[in-house]
Amino acid sequence: MKLDTIITGGTLVTAAGKTRADLGIRGERIAAVGRNLASGNRGAERIIDAKGRYVIPAGVDVHVHLDLPFMGSKSADDYNTGTKAAARGGITTVIDFAIPYGKETMNRAVDNWFKKAEGIACVDYSFHGTITDYRRHLREMPSLIERGIPTAKEFMIYANMGWQSDDGAIFSTLEEFKRLGAMLMVHAESCGVLDLLMARYDNPKDKRKYGVRLHNMTRPHFIEAEAIQRAITWCEVTGGKLFIVHMSTECGADLVKEAQERGVKVLAETCPQYLVLDDAVFDRKDGHLFASQPQIKTKADQRRLWRGLRENTVSNVSTDTCTCTLKHKSIWKGDYCKIPMGLPGLETMMPLVYTHGVLKRQLTPEQFVQKCCTDPAKVMGLYPTKGSLDVGTDADIAIIHPTKKTKVDWRKMETNADWSPYQGWALAGFAETTLCRGTVIVEDYKFTGQNGYGQFVPRKNPGNL
Repeated sequence: MKLDTIITGGTLVTAAGKTRADLGIRGERIAAVGRNLASGNRGAERIIDAKGRYVIPAGVDVHVHLDLPFMGSKSADDYNTGTKAAARGGITTVIDFAIPYGKETMNRAVDNWFKKAEGIACVDYSFHGTITDYRRHLREMPSLIERGIPTAKEFMIYANMGWQSDDGAIFSTLEEFKRLGAMLMVHAESCGVLDLLMARYDNPKDKRKYGVRLHNMTRPHFIEAEAIQRAITWCEVTGGKLFIVHMSTECGADLVKEAQERGVKVLAETCPQYLVLDDAVFDRKDGHLFASQPQIKTKADQRRLWRGLRENTVSNVSTDTCTCTLKHKSIWKGDYCKIPMGLPGLETMMPLVYTHGVLKRQLTPEQFVQKCCTDPAKVMGLYPTKGSLDVGTDADIAIIHPTKKTKVDWRKMETNADWSPYQGWALAGFAETTLCRGTVIVEDYKFTGQNGYGQFVPRKNPGNL
């Protein structure tokens, strides 16, 4: 069998284990796995020497916001810079949220997001629907499923933006999604108490006294936990499938674990910022840069989330990337209510989880692959096309050095961010080589791909691990 590319000499790492073997690629897919594939006349145009390297399925980030209009501007990374950043970080599939504005339909929102990505994206992509008016939007879900989009998100906050879903909306959506085989994603924060606390501190005296720390003070842990508990209740009584996005708290992880043990079909992701940063960042002079929703929590929450990854009650790691520039963040001018929320993350997700997980012995290499590559693909209906090194699957592959570290410097990155939450951190796990559907798009740690190479990937059967 003629092979186009052979990756030789490396250690293949999957969620199931490690093995010394070569990978053979033909066209866009993995065609062979075995020893000494490069021997004999295979006619391969490219031989990639992976000696001393880990060869892993490329990452799958199921929660990104690219080219998103918000707070009077747009997220700084679009489908050009954002997907280049993903590639350099070893990620070859991203899933964004298509958000309807005003009276738009969900299908119109998906069409709008296609226009952002088609001919521009450098890696493969998909979308989630977003339900902001459940009475109208639920009727569209069958057509989204036909388009390969079997997931949609509801927000338990953002009433001021017209996005909030109340308990009745979430209950109704879970009922309908059970019938359709779809999965509901929920941003879980308790809006009533959150709004009350924000109003309580919405005065010049407290803003001068506490500054950006008010972002933390108005979002105590129970804001997330109470909302997760309610969402789990509606999931349990309806029998639907629920996915908690960007879970940040110890108590949230406990609630999800308890529900899973009762047989409730609930999954939850976390994000690198909740694994490696803590709320001391809000004491810094530039603490406003770290504002996100939910906000960065405590070291105790970090420890619990790592444990959740190890014990499989936290299903995967995603970025929730929403890049803001220094100028955009500066519009807060001392008023924490006006901080644009969001952090850049696509380029550093895999290195952060590898460095602080594998190298600090909080995860095995296999668990790292499971949580960043394989399980996100399974959860979102992409497996085994993505997240696998099996014969017949897409040749989406990252090659990483097990120990080599590089200092994070936003000036040398693909992202449009002009700062990094991890500036100066020494991280291993950046992709030395990245392949997307058999094509090398990162070589020697530099992006070498092409705009428009990325394709839409339809999905099915979400929520199954």
